[in-house]
Amino acid sequence: MIDFFTQIGGFIMAPLYWITSIILTGFHSLFGEVFGPESGWAWALSIVGLTLVIRAALIPLFVKQIKSSRNMQLLQPKVKELQKKYGHDRERLAQETMALYKETGTNPFASCLPILLQMPIFLALFRLLDLAADGEVRGVLTEAQARQFGSAELLGAHLADTFLNWGGDWNVRLLAATLVIAMTATTFLTQRQLMSKNMPADAMTGPYAQQQKMLLYVLPLVFAVGGIAFPIGVLLYWTTSNLWTMGQQFYVIRNNPAPGTPAAQAKLDRDAKKGKGPATAIEEKTEPEPPKPTPPRQQPKKQPRSKRKTQKPRPNPQGTPGNPGTSRTDPSAANPSTDGDGPTDPDKPSA
Repeated sequence: MIDFFTQIGGFIMAPLYWITSIILTGFHSLFGEVFGPESGWAWALSIVGLTLVIRAALIPLFVKQIKSSRNMQLLQPKVKELQKKYGHDRERLAQETMALYKETGTNPFASCLPILLQMPIFLALFRLLDLAADGEVRGVLTEAQARQFGSAELLGAHLADTFLNWGGDWNVRLLAATLVIAMTATTFLTQRQLMSKNMPADAMTGPYAQQQKMLLYVLPLVFAVGGIAFPIGVLLYWTTSNLWTMGQQFYVIRNNPAPGTPAAQAKLDRDAKKGKGPATAIEEKTEPEPPKPTPPRQQPKKQPRSKRKTQKPRPNPQGTPGNPGTSRTDPSAANPSTDGDGPTDPDKPSA
């Protein structure tokens, strides 16, 4: 039975040995020209190059992880409402929570994908170093390269040495302890950066926040305890990977923070200082149109008295407002004694 599982494990790891060894030897051929093929610096930089290639290939998964983590943060208020509504029924609460995740396209396990996919590469590199120390080859490594890889020294320590297997050489323990501390510190700072800058205030409570807080302290502890058994080459790989994660996460949080977080407020402040804030509406002042000049009032022409007396007024069927009973007849006709061209009084002597 044990041989069966050994064969299954070897079948699964064989492609990873090939992928890891191809990338590793490719960088070694480059750095070996500079430092020498047996130099520990050539192999150490080759491990760094391997790490960068693996992390660059995982960028799409990292983007998916960021989106899923952001959705988890923004959904916390709705999750709390479900907890208040179905807190007495755990099965119904789990169903409604998963339905909410499915409706919003959120995968609560997406945050673990980059780590889970790195673990096979991590194990393949671990086995390559372990076997190379004994002169065994895997993948495209030749026997000469395997011996160089297993015996390569970096700052007085072999890349295949561990903190526990130090052989009485304090250089091994000093370098291994430094890398373990660096690996643990970068893991802690990466997780703390996410919680302190890119999580809204209402997401700092609840099960998701408790999970993040637990990971904040548990993961560095796990890496610290397990790190003392890792070869120096593997510690170098994991520390480089953590530094990549920290820098990548810092860039994403700074330029595309989650809404309602301290990072989002900091970005608004930076944009405001650079004049890139939201455009403010500027009221256009319109000058009032100048008043149109009123035409001069024309005074009626002065007429001789004789013409004024003989001029008949216009008929006013409605009568004037002040005297509605005025007749249409000519006033000179109504008053025979009025001077004018009308009929004269027969009793009045002619001139």
